[in-house]
Amino acid sequence: MSIRGRQGAAGRLVALALCGVAMSHPAFAQSAAQDPTELDPSAPLDPMPDLGVEWPDMNTPDPVLEPVDGEPALAEDDRSEAIEDNVAARRYGVIITGLGESSTEEFLEAFHQRSALEAEDDDPANTAQIDRRARADAELLTSLLQGQGYYDAEVETEISRNGEQIAVELRANPGPRFRFETVEFPGLAEAGGDAAKLRDTFAVKSGDPVIASQVIAAGIALKVALGEQGFATAEIGEQDIVVNHENATAKLVLPVQPGPVAHFGEIRVSGEPPFSSRHVGQIARFKQGDLFEQSEVDDLRRALVATGLVASVETKVVPRDEGRIADIEVKLEPAPMRTIAGELGYGTGEGVRAEASWQHRNFFNPEGALTIRGVAGTQEQLGAVSFRRNNFKRRDQVLNAQILASHVDRDAFEAKTFSLSGGIERQSNFIWQKKWTWSVGGELIASEERDTIEATGEERERTFFIGAIPASLTYDGSDDLLNPSRGFRLGGRISPELSFQGGTFGYTRAQVDASAYFPVSERTVTAGRVRLGTIIGADRDSIAPSRRFYAGGGGSVRGYGYQRLGPRDVDNDPIGGRSLAEFSLEARIRLKTLGGNFGVVPFFDGGSLTTSSLPSFKDWQFGAGIGLRYYSSFGPIRIDVGTPLNRQKDDSRVAVTVSLGQAF
Repeated sequence: MSIRGRQGAAGRLVALALCGVAMSHPAFAQSAAQDPTELDPSAPLDPMPDLGVEWPDMNTPDPVLEPVDGEPALAEDDRSEAIEDNVAARRYGVIITGLGESSTEEFLEAFHQRSALEAEDDDPANTAQIDRRARADAELLTSLLQGQGYYDAEVETEISRNGEQIAVELRANPGPRFRFETVEFPGLAEAGGDAAKLRDTFAVKSGDPVIASQVIAAGIALKVALGEQGFATAEIGEQDIVVNHENATAKLVLPVQPGPVAHFGEIRVSGEPPFSSRHVGQIARFKQGDLFEQSEVDDLRRALVATGLVASVETKVVPRDEGRIADIEVKLEPAPMRTIAGELGYGTGEGVRAEASWQHRNFFNPEGALTIRGVAGTQEQLGAVSFRRNNFKRRDQVLNAQILASHVDRDAFEAKTFSLSGGIERQSNFIWQKKWTWSVGGELIASEERDTIEATGEERERTFFIGAIPASLTYDGSDDLLNPSRGFRLGGRISPELSFQGGTFGYTRAQVDASAYFPVSERTVTAGRVRLGTIIGADRDSIAPSRRFYAGGGGSVRGYGYQRLGPRDVDNDPIGGRSLAEFSLEARIRLKTLGGNFGVVPFFDGGSLTTSSLPSFKDWQFGAGIGLRYYSSFGPIRIDVGTPLNRQKDDSRVAVTVSLGQAF
């Protein structure tokens, strides 16, 4: 952007006078009289003329300022002591006057952030240093005023003594605020019927103040609008502002060459990983022949980086057919494709749990990830191999399959399980949080399980063969995946299942979860959740213990141990149930101290688990406690400590949960 001033007669006279001074300097006279061939490049320069003022030494104290009117002069005996203490006495305060309407909060903040006087006002300084900072701030203030349209702004500085301190005053005279007389877009008419709409996207109009930041932002908005309307080859020239100081106006000229309206053409891919053009086309939100939109090209670049397989993406629009077709060239730079991860956790009733995994995210090109995972814990051991293909057939659609063998030993049951599962799903991610997500799949399970007969407490072992078709549908209207502060979520899961233990019979497991989040202040969010579940079609005793509902623990009713809430057998071990009802209420309070990275969360939970098919709202158990949150860059880390309010036999007085993310 160029800004040109229109000078009056006085301005021209000043310029001529400056030229006269420069030409009369002895160095110019000597150069003119001397033959250029006789110049000696190694000869020393002539000394500069003596200005009669010694260069200040910033490391020595300056003389004591003369007393102001009405203030007694220092006695001769006191002057030496005052001079010795002079540097320590030179602390100063800053006053800005005369800003008038330009004194906005945003304007003052911009000055405070860059002020030389304020950056070092805690350190003592001598008069020369203070004067140097004041002149720098005067230039800064003048520049900021000009950026707000006050092109005739002047700022004077005055340094005076105020008791033990130095008072620095910056006196501003903004002058008139310049406004645009005309705003012109030569060439924009070639956009045809879109010209008027494009013109409206440039927010600066005739009569608006000449504010540099607004002009730049308006130019960017026009460029974006051209790209969104299909003008793939559009070019915007340099913004030219002609300022007239005589009447405090300006003229803005912004050349525009829109070019023809373009449609998307082919996608061509180079680099690593070796994604095909077809696969990149599945990720893109546009198809060949669609109207060109620059935002869709930017979205494709972000989506490719989000795969985790690409370190950087270069997209280039290549016009053809006289600019009516826009091909997209995509160049990929690979990211590391292998990951080793670990996780360590603890929960009351769950014990210690350590998990490790190895993953190759492009084992099967494109985006076919192979993961080998193992769990070692006091109550759980597991080994699994899983396959996952992201962006399968369409964007954000995932195909997955898993082989799993596990051993789980809980108070409620012990199970040795082998399973094969697979499915297809549409998921949210941290870059694009989706309103609607869903999943559908299939599962085959062989499990040898140990539990007890409720009436006698006698142990028994049974082998179950189960086939299931689980499906889910979720709506997410919250504002964040791991740390929501407003909105709500509603989700349901259903799983029709066939069991081949002691004959063949079927049943259906269903569960509904809802949660809501309400900000009550800048640092406090209230949150609540409800969960309802039921199993219909079979009695509790026929259903495999691992397929029943359980309650209690960090993701359920806090204060109770894992799976410790609900009916129990004669040995006081949980037996699970067919229906479930839970709720949780909590206040998430983020602390101002310690950088705002910590918070506390008082909570109150309740739940009811029964062996009937419908939830009971009579025999409720409640837990309460407080949690600590550390808000890391990848999400909150939580520690919840709760206690059961109507404790049953063998329930611990305190239950602790440590995990990543909020409780719900």
